[in-house]
Amino acid sequence: MKGQTSKEIIFVVDDEESLREYLSILLAKEGYVVRTFPGGEEALQALHEQTPALVLLDLKMPGMDGLEVLERIKQYDRDIQVIIMTAFGTIKSAVQAMQKGAFHYITKPFEVSELRIQIEKALEFRRLKNENIQLRRQLRTPFENLIGKSPNFLKVLDLVQKVAPTDATVLIQGESGTGKELVARALHDNSPRSSYPFVAINCGALPEDLLESELFGYVKGAFTGAVSDKEGLFRAAHRGTIFLDEIGEISPKLQVKLLRVLQEREIIPLGSTKPVKVDVRIIASTNRDLEKMVREGKFREDLFYRLNVITITLPPLRERKEDIPLLVHHFIQKYSKKNGIPPKRVPKEIMDLFLAYPWPGNVRELENAIERALILSPGDEITWDALPPALLGARKQKEEIPIPPPVLTLEELERRYILRVLEETQWDKVKTAEILGINLSTVYRKLARYGIRVESEHAKMGLQDAKSGE
Repeated sequence: MKGQTSKEIIFVVDDEESLREYLSILLAKEGYVVRTFPGGEEALQALHEQTPALVLLDLKMPGMDGLEVLERIKQYDRDIQVIIMTAFGTIKSAVQAMQKGAFHYITKPFEVSELRIQIEKALEFRRLKNENIQLRRQLRTPFENLIGKSPNFLKVLDLVQKVAPTDATVLIQGESGTGKELVARALHDNSPRSSYPFVAINCGALPEDLLESELFGYVKGAFTGAVSDKEGLFRAAHRGTIFLDEIGEISPKLQVKLLRVLQEREIIPLGSTKPVKVDVRIIASTNRDLEKMVREGKFREDLFYRLNVITITLPPLRERKEDIPLLVHHFIQKYSKKNGIPPKRVPKEIMDLFLAYPWPGNVRELENAIERALILSPGDEITWDALPPALLGARKQKEEIPIPPPVLTLEELERRYILRVLEETQWDKVKTAEILGINLSTVYRKLARYGIRVESEHAKMGLQDAKSGE
């Protein structure tokens, strides 16, 4: 076997003591750290102390059999490679084990050379998988889907960047459509848990009983229709992140169970009395005022403080108008690629409407509007008739508002009036003075103040300037 630059850990799980001792000596000589266990329970308990790179697992053992141990190992960490050791009579079960995630199986008695080859292949597969994950992390642009340059949004990005590498529980607040799930995904993707599952659920979309079974799972026979065990989303998210959207909608009963998860890091599936340890990061979101709900007795205070370790508040789109052109460009590129059509230009008049519109549905409403307009506009630019009715209605209201005339100073009004009288008298300054009821010298003085020379042509030019300014 190839020498290892850092010692990889291998668990040997078999009820046959002599085989355990033999494999322990053999693998230790090859440079591995080896731990042996007579049964599955002991091996599973040890997972919480050390994470092995590989498990050599006997299929037939007293108590918990190899298939169940395999399932539990994969629930704990999908990256742990498992090689099944089996007798000829149980090859069918070994194939089933591979379908459940085992890397390979070898039959007893086995050749040492064969065992070496399979161990080498399993560990190389694991190393390559981890290298690919690291490469994807390097190629990924941090927070690439969080678009904005406004000061209040940049504050959000700064907070996300600081919180992402930690394991802190996060509460994301903001109106519907502001991008709470995008922030949750950015926190997960830029965390040490990024290679493990990100599981999201909308707590307000399911009735209480269904939500409880989805979150915590159940055992066979827990209720009518429970014909087999179900692991639940907390176990599915093991070592990853679970995103609880609209957390303010959950019932008092579920609030108690969720508090236990946060305090004890364990769940109890429906129909079971046995706690199951879970290792998940919890990110929650809400568009409701949880502090007000606590005061009204609608949300548990202790749960609120457990969730509210770090709070990220997303501003509505109407408070980050300078981000709208960036978002428009982003969505045009996104949906052009998605729908296989060329990107289209946004006329200035339509962009002005985008900037003026209050966007009650926030970024989600803007995104939907751009996708619709991109598909329905026939040419190479977005057209008015391709916009959603709400935007067209806002445009109509804007056009119906009368534009007030410009407010003129008293001096400007006087200037315009004197020039108008001069025009009517064909620049007869004596008549003009009589009509205005002022001295002729006053007429000359005012014309001089306005910068209008008394010669006829220059005066007419001044009059034309005055008329064009009206």
